[in-house]
Amino acid sequence: MATGSVPAMPPIPGLHEGYKNGFVLTNREILDITEVPEKLVIIGGGVIGLEMASYFNSVGSHVTVIEMLDHIAGPTDREISNILLNNYKKKGVDFRLSAKVTEITGNGVVFETAEGRQSVSANKVLVSIGRRPFTEGLGLEKIGVETERGRIKTDECMQTNIPGVYAVGDVNGVSMLAHTAYREAEVCINNILGKRDTMRYNAIPSVIYTNPEVGCVGETEELAKEKGIDVEIVKLPLTYSGRYVAENTELDGIVKVIVNKKYRTILGVHMIGSYASEIIYGAAMMIESEMRVEDIRQIVFPHPTVGEVIKEIMWEL
Repeated sequence: MATGSVPAMPPIPGLHEGYKNGFVLTNREILDITEVPEKLVIIGGGVIGLEMASYFNSVGSHVTVIEMLDHIAGPTDREISNILLNNYKKKGVDFRLSAKVTEITGNGVVFETAEGRQSVSANKVLVSIGRRPFTEGLGLEKIGVETERGRIKTDECMQTNIPGVYAVGDVNGVSMLAHTAYREAEVCINNILGKRDTMRYNAIPSVIYTNPEVGCVGETEELAKEKGIDVEIVKLPLTYSGRYVAENTELDGIVKVIVNKKYRTILGVHMIGSYASEIIYGAAMMIESEMRVEDIRQIVFPHPTVGEVIKEIMWEL
């Protein structure tokens, strides 16, 4: 089963009526519009919401992002999400954080914050609060496939509790990314063909395709502390790279590395800045292969590149 996911649609008064008449859009419909909205309100400051905010801000929309949390970019490293937030603000994107949307009217969005009830007008509203696995109408209950909060449960071989029944991609709700689904499908098919293969989720890179880009893989500082892992955390500004300095006007990019203190292995790499999406896969390989700080110090990185900052940071550990 690879039925994917659908946009989550919260029970907000006026949402479904707005969706029917084209005033409210999901990430699918917004790609079909033929005119740039003068005012775009985005409900949700996660990955898709931020990517759309970046694009529509660049083509001339006045963008307002309403986010329930006190920060943007969900589980992204907090320091990096704050840098991204400041970049957006400089470009004119408005943010209403710690805000709960209570109604969608015919010409805008009503929300509540600690300061009380507020509203913002819009030509279009994008609902982007996440996606949910699509499992309705598949007949899972007829064959006894186990689900949990709407997602199909799978083991490390991508098999469900029913032998011979597998589920990959968003429908299992573990890591809702296209490249994760690709690897899950490989694991699934290998096991169907009798070749033992397992899925690991500890080194899956994620990217926010904005300007600047954000690339993350592995443990964040916050999650490592929650898990009680004894870690060392070090960061460097991307200005350690001459190429980064030469090619950018905003020079606030950073790289942050999370290292297991006991084993000196790399647990997480998080960065914001140009080429982050092209660099982060190398960090994923370091985590997947459990490379130590000393191992990475011996790798020859090409110069001048932005990625060589990852090697430079090893000498700070």
